[in-house]
Amino acid sequence: MSLNHCEVAIVGAGAAGLFAAIFAGRTTSGGVVAFDGAKRLGAKILIAGGGRCNVTHDVVRPEDFSGDTTRGATRNAVKKVLRSFTVEDTIDFFRGRGVELKREETGKLFPTTDRARTVLEALVGACREAGAVLRTEHRVTGVERRDDGAFEVTTSQGVFVARRVVLCTGGLALPKTGSDGFGYAIARSLGHTVTPTWPALVPLVLPPEVDGRGHWLTGLKGVATDAELTLADAASGKVARRQAGAVLFTHFGVSGPAVMDLSRHFGGDWADGRWRLTANLRPGETSATLDAELLERARTQPGRTVSQVVREWLPERLAVAAVEHGAEVDPATPLAQLPKGDRRRLVQTLTALPLPVSADRGYEYAEVTAGGVPLEEVNLSTMASRVCPGLYLAGEVLDVDGRIGGYNFQWAWCTGRLAGLGAGKAD
Repeated sequence: MSLNHCEVAIVGAGAAGLFAAIFAGRTTSGGVVAFDGAKRLGAKILIAGGGRCNVTHDVVRPEDFSGDTTRGATRNAVKKVLRSFTVEDTIDFFRGRGVELKREETGKLFPTTDRARTVLEALVGACREAGAVLRTEHRVTGVERRDDGAFEVTTSQGVFVARRVVLCTGGLALPKTGSDGFGYAIARSLGHTVTPTWPALVPLVLPPEVDGRGHWLTGLKGVATDAELTLADAASGKVARRQAGAVLFTHFGVSGPAVMDLSRHFGGDWADGRWRLTANLRPGETSATLDAELLERARTQPGRTVSQVVREWLPERLAVAAVEHGAEVDPATPLAQLPKGDRRRLVQTLTALPLPVSADRGYEYAEVTAGGVPLEEVNLSTMASRVCPGLYLAGEVLDVDGRIGGYNFQWAWCTGRLAGLGAGKAD
């Protein structure tokens, strides 16, 4: 094995790693080397946003992120990091690299080219201008701290000695892009702890019925509607989270922005029956207000059928299925002849539709990993480790995850920059 030396070694050259390489390279007079196991860089960047890469969001707030608040991921802590490199700073950075960003109706910011490769090329170009060396097909298999304070970074193609190391390995989400969670093992080997991890921003699976045909909602593949999801403790009924937004019904269960955002909060285990998830298909309505509306319609429009009314509120396929399979009501029933019990079942279906989730789709379909190295073990001004001098951490390896829509990229830019600057300026 060859023995090479550098000032700063960056483990992982994804979004956070590339930003760390750029700012470390701009800061230090020594060598900066970023290692990545992939043959081609930027797999997650290239697939983000449907291949367009939603670089950030127009408004990014601390409350858009989650993590173990008992281990440092408080709103004040996240705010401190976000304040170090704002959305406006992100826009200016990419504009300086020739990449203009545009805001879409959702608040997501994309390159005007609608090509994720534009973003990746800008980052790689900035790395090279900063003097950082990018070494692909160098999978890091171990990092050890020597007695002299330097680090030995063992890769698939040799051993490198670095005065400082920035850990930007990502998590476990989308393993086909190279994320295998090995960064957590490296962090542990250097003295860090890791909070429990689970797939986040991930679609959810509904169980098969007894006859094996699948839940009736899985027959609505491709139907989308706005809804308000409620996640509650199954035993106590205490609400843990509400999430409004679009819900997409699929052949396996449910997906869409609201579902994926909510998936970050439940802890990764549906099988134990702890959680109860319901969907209000009439956001803004309650069971009482909807019941009152149905009674009023029965008085003023007695001849209209249940199906005709519900189709005014929901996409047609969802309306038919909700009436027939959810409420088990004859859709041809005139409102004036709808029995009280049927009306109540219909109201319950529309305002608190049970979603008996049995599992999530796993890391293969997750966009990010929840959990990781707790923020209390990191100096938030520099992303320097509080337990291992010379080590810095950035990106998804930390116990912070954001909503869908560019938030996790903004976290990567912020933490990668701080870690790069910290490692580059260190004595």
